[in-house]
Amino acid sequence: MRIGISVQPHTADGLRLAVEADAMGVDSLWSAEAWGYDALTPLAMLAGRTKNARLISGIAQLGARTPAMLAMSAMSLQQLSEGRFVLGLGASGPQVVEGWHGVPFSKPVQRTRETIEIVRMILRGERAAYDGKVYQLPLPGGEGRSIRSMAPTPVHVPIWLAALGPANLRLTGELADGWIGNSFMPGTAGDVLVAPIAKGAAAAGRSIEDVELAIAVSLELGTQAEVDALARKHAGGYAFTFGAMGSSKTNFYSAAFERQGFGEQIARVHELWQAGDKQAAEAAVPPAIGLGTNLVGTEQMIADQLQAYTAAGVGLLRVNLTGDSTDEKLQSLGRLLELAAS
Repeated sequence: MRIGISVQPHTADGLRLAVEADAMGVDSLWSAEAWGYDALTPLAMLAGRTKNARLISGIAQLGARTPAMLAMSAMSLQQLSEGRFVLGLGASGPQVVEGWHGVPFSKPVQRTRETIEIVRMILRGERAAYDGKVYQLPLPGGEGRSIRSMAPTPVHVPIWLAALGPANLRLTGELADGWIGNSFMPGTAGDVLVAPIAKGAAAAGRSIEDVELAIAVSLELGTQAEVDALARKHAGGYAFTFGAMGSSKTNFYSAAFERQGFGEQIARVHELWQAGDKQAAEAAVPPAIGLGTNLVGTEQMIADQLQAYTAAGVGLLRVNLTGDSTDEKLQSLGRLLELAAS
């Protein structure tokens, strides 16, 4: 089991965590993107401050950049990192894409497909000539012409997709080098989340082994006496996800858990959150979700969970480290690396 960590190197403590984690041997450093900092700029900084870990955008939002801009950024980061960059992409959701970026959230699966095809075309050094349903290069009726990148090509950049809906999961199996997953419970996610990836891979003449599976988790070590409180704490964190992420019609995270058997409970959480009772919404999230989607509890519990992820085909965990200080986070990371190695 490979271990990566989520990083925010925008402060001295955040940068120290990333640099020391790299020295400790983590597989990858992940930079997120919502509606605050972007995902790519921090990785450019880390390209010059780290030596070994892969640098993964988790995720760069489609709609925020044109495919050509994504290709340009990918080539820059791959050059700066000496080959350690992975382009993680995701469609995000209508609230962010339309509310923040002012771009229509239309045809997300088709947009994802066309973006990957255009990015790879540019990275291969081909002329930017594409006639899609979402993108046309050059723009018809304009003065633009089909051109090649000025940067040296070809450039290999792995492309990973964040996907939760069945169609996007199948697309991941068909085209992507890796899957950026969450809402993943090892006991139930195989049929719901992994199977569509395998189906898409098979349809394209590939295997599920051609797609690296990476899952987001939080890490919090505790004693047996603390397990119930930790389960409740991490379950409660999902109240915002179920209640506020996405719109009332579109919430990919909730839908993924619904397909894993939690539909009734999640509907209740959403109802309470929308009514303004956030405390009750947090209490309504089943503790099993907090335990089942994270590395929480005793060392033996975490070791068992690592084995469960491995059995489910997951090869990389993207870990959110908890703790009151950087030293505490690094100590927990060190113990996790030992457990993963064993």
